[in-house]
Amino acid sequence: MAIVVNLDVMLAKRKMSSLELANKIGITQANLSILKTGKAKAIRFSTLDAICKELECQPADILEYRNED
Repeated sequence: MAIVVNLDVMLAKRKMSSLELANKIGITQANLSILKTGKAKAIRFSTLDAICKELECQPADILEYRNED
């Protein structure tokens, strides 16, 4: 897939665990893990908003497009 999720990078920069973020934004750690590993097929804007709010970042800090050609 051409969309890469850099959530693990932002978590490391903010020194926050996946469990801590999941609890703060109100989703399960399993769902956050699916997103973090890039296995998610979609993300709700409300979830993206909550992640950006907690990590004090922009959506582009988490989601990246890479051309696969």
